[in-house]
Parts: sequence; structure tokens; C-alpha cells
Amino acid sequence: MAHDLPYLVNCSILFTEVPLLERPAAARAAGFDAVEFWWPFATAVPTDREAEDFVSAVRDAGVQLAGLNFFAGDMPGGDRGLVCWTERRQEFLDTIDATVGIGEQLGCRAFNALYGNRPEGADVEHSEEVATENLAAAGRAAARVGGTVLVEPVSGAPAYPLKTAADAVAVIDRVAEQTGVTNLGLLLDLYHLAANGDDPAAAVEAYTGRTAHVQIADHPGRGEPGTGDLQLDTWLERIQELGYRGHVGLEYKTAASDTVTGLDGWLPRERRGVTA
Repeated sequence: MAHDLPYLVNCSILFTEVPLLERPAAARAAGFDAVEFWWPFATAVPTDREAEDFVSAVRDAGVQLAGLNFFAGDMPGGDRGLVCWTERRQEFLDTIDATVGIGEQLGCRAFNALYGNRPEGADVEHSEEVATENLAAAGRAAARVGGTVLVEPVSGAPAYPLKTAADAVAVIDRVAEQTGVTNLGLLLDLYHLAANGDDPAAAVEAYTGRTAHVQIADHPGRGEPGTGDLQLDTWLERIQELGYRGHVGLEYKTAASDTVTGLDGWLPRERRGVTA
């Protein structure tokens, strides 16, 4: 039996053919009722006007913001988060309230804290201590709105310490054991696991119960489902069988002329706004 988990669109990697603030409406027009974003601002704390414009764009589009990343540094320049980056701790602490505040306004309850590239020569023990404290601070803030902080393995960044699902779960457990903060969950991105040589099928079996959010793209290439060789439908069916009831985030790069053309090639419109 095919899964009926609801899909959502990551509007930081899809619908890039239109300006960022127009993407929630574009997603709605394409048939989706939920979206997620990487941090949509250039700095750790947006101006009031920037935050208000973003909130209005999502609200006016009539979509649910289901996921939002904390500020992750210069993503186009190669940064992948600040959590373990000791020299930038204050930036991460500064972005926590801004991120959770936007989430509170829009009913978003999932906040992705990218771990960050560990700088060459960094003191690993100190870096991990700071990461633990940062994630605990984020978790406490998210708890105020009933939220969860996501911890994600990432590919394509050699200095990023979390490569496998087990790596991320170990961090989640460490935070719980050392700080008592337990509202952290795994972001199970099947593409990143495959790209890092982890076994997605095994990760599904071992860690669906620890999973707070799922994202997909095919591999190789990070394109639409069906463009690579990952058994995405099979794994998503199993994730649902194991009890996951959240969204499946579409976080892929389309090779089509525009996002909707790419979607039309693999995802019927009636499957885009379905709720489980």
C-alpha cells in the first residue's frame, strides 16, 4: 500500500524562479498547503520589517509554515550552521528568539538547527560542549511554543561532523543526558544519508521512532524522485508503517524549466495537499 504522508515544499530550494516572498503563494497555487524554509534572512536577526514581510507572505498565501531553519551563516558561501562553531556562539544565541518568534506567529513547531562545519584546528571537546549548550538553549526556547529542534546529518560538507542518522541521534541523546532538554528530534533526510554512504533503509528501521521530520531528494543528483536510484516510495511507506505521521519535505533541485513543470513529472496534483 502506498504511503499517504503529506508533502510540503521547501521554498528555499524550490520555486526559486520567483522572489522569495512570492514562493509561499506559488506553492499554494501548485496545490500545497504547507511549506518550509531555510533561514530566509541574511543576518541572524532580521529587521522588524523583514520579519513582518515574511510572516505576511506566508499568512497571505494561506499555507502552513511547517519548518524553519535557524540562521546557518552564509549558506551560498558554504556555511552549514553555527551550532558547533564556538566563535559564532553569540550569533546562534541571538537567532534563537527571532526564529522561535516567527514560528510562534505562524504556528510553526519544527526548527532545524544545522550543526555547522567545525573549523579546522578547533578544539573538538570545547566545540561539542558549546554545541550541547546551544542546542539546549534552542530546545528551551522552542518548548515555549510546543516546538521541536531538529538535528540533521548533512552531505557535501566535509567539515560537518554529523554524517549519519546515528551521529545525529547521539547528539540528541547527549543533550538530553547533560542538560535535561528532550524536545530535540532527528531530521531524517534520505538523500543526505545516501550521499554520505549511510544506509537509509537501516536508518528508517532504527530511527523512525526518533524522527521529527522527513525530507527527500533522489540520489545521485539531488533531483526529483525518480531521477536517481533511491527507493523513496518504499522507505516512505515503511516510515508510515512505523508510526510517522508528519510531513515529507521536498528538498530537491529541479532540472525542469520551473518547479511546477518538475512536479508535474512525478507528483499528481491531488497528492500535494493530502493529509495523512
